[in-house]
Amino acid sequence: MPDSPGRPRPYLVLAICCMSLLIVSLDVTALNVALPSLRQELGADVSGLQWTVDIYTVVLASFLMLSGSTADRIGRRRVFRTGLVLFTAGSLLCALAPGLGWLIVFRAAQAVGGSMLNPVAMSIITNTFREPRELARAIGVWGGVVGISMAIGPILGGALTHAFGWRAIFWLNLPIGLAALFLTARYVPESRAARPRRIDPVGQLLVIVLLGSLTFGIIEGGHDGWGSPVMLGCFAVTLGALAALLVYEPRRREPLLELRFFRSAPFTGAFVIAMAAFAALGGFLFLNTLYLQDTRGLSALEAGLYLLPMAGMTLFFAPLSGYLVGRIGPRVPLVPAGIAIAFSGFLLTGLDAGTPLPVLFTAYVTFGIGFGLVNAPITNTAVTGMPRAQSGVAAGIASTGRQVGSALGVAVVGTVLVAGSRTAGLWVIAGCGIVVLILGVVTTGRWAVGTAERATRRLPAEDEEQTAPTPAS
Repeated sequence: MPDSPGRPRPYLVLAICCMSLLIVSLDVTALNVALPSLRQELGADVSGLQWTVDIYTVVLASFLMLSGSTADRIGRRRVFRTGLVLFTAGSLLCALAPGLGWLIVFRAAQAVGGSMLNPVAMSIITNTFREPRELARAIGVWGGVVGISMAIGPILGGALTHAFGWRAIFWLNLPIGLAALFLTARYVPESRAARPRRIDPVGQLLVIVLLGSLTFGIIEGGHDGWGSPVMLGCFAVTLGALAALLVYEPRRREPLLELRFFRSAPFTGAFVIAMAAFAALGGFLFLNTLYLQDTRGLSALEAGLYLLPMAGMTLFFAPLSGYLVGRIGPRVPLVPAGIAIAFSGFLLTGLDAGTPLPVLFTAYVTFGIGFGLVNAPITNTAVTGMPRAQSGVAAGIASTGRQVGSALGVAVVGTVLVAGSRTAGLWVIAGCGIVVLILGVVTTGRWAVGTAERATRRLPAEDEEQTAPTPAS
């Protein structure tokens, strides 16, 4: 249908963008509940389960910044639609995977499409809601969708796995993805930065090497001990890639990784908090879904129901966090978020088959509160302090922090589980909460705000966005 002039319908655009977040988040939360079933059908060990989850997050993290900058350059709606096509096709392939190896390969293909969804959607939202308070509310809704996916993901995943098998989780993405694709073509306006950024192939390759070697070292090297040659070799490659990034990227006129953003203490804090919070989430879901089904002997559906209190709290507190950020600022939700995540991990350090249900559910509720509070301030800080023309790059970096954290959480917790230490994994989760708490205090004060203002002045002046007419309704 041809385009015609008109003003974007902001909340309809928000709803369409949230559909992409829903299918990506559902894919993670629902699949975690299905891991024991997947292990039984495909004969996977813990390492195989880790790769099933982590190949998605590692590939996603590797391409998020490229997708964000590409969307700013060639058009956000165009990249978003491409992502929907790739993600939906990847989901179809995952549902048809004949074995574990193929499933891991198809998950990687699915992740390439996923990298074009969430950061680009956030960039679309940022350029749709221009007034700061409206943007904060929209981000609160965005965070609420994470809560919705957590609330229905475990139950839906458990029910689908119980009734039809784990493949049904991937079939679910098809109707949602196709509906989002149709609505995007019809209602989402095209937009792009006035001055496109150049492609940075060397920076992209270094990011892939850095994240891939780090995750591979933890998952595979950790089985032979933390001082194994595989782990030490991978960590050496990781450090080399990091050093090369830090030397090469500042010399680029338009780098993939905009290091000048990190001169802002709030932005840096948001990036590290995202890593810590999502490492806690990835590790928490991986550990507890295996515990509930392997140790307590629950079915996939029952495990999903046990996780419902955690998801319900995230659903309630995520939009509340967005409201608090818009009214008061990010510190108010970040401090209790860190306390809650740390307390939940600490409460479960004695976890075994006889752990009383009140203790278990208290920990789940507390973690849900903490995670619900943490997401909105991360997103708001990352995208509102940077020039609007570079919102795709900023959102891509913030989303990279989330995915890197999630991958590392599953890798580290899964590795210590293989070593027979569930308690160590829970201490890792508690430590992530402490990081959120400390940075939530340090990076939200007057000094931190001053660094953000100075960093913004050093960035190129904001250009007027190029926005195409809204498609006819």
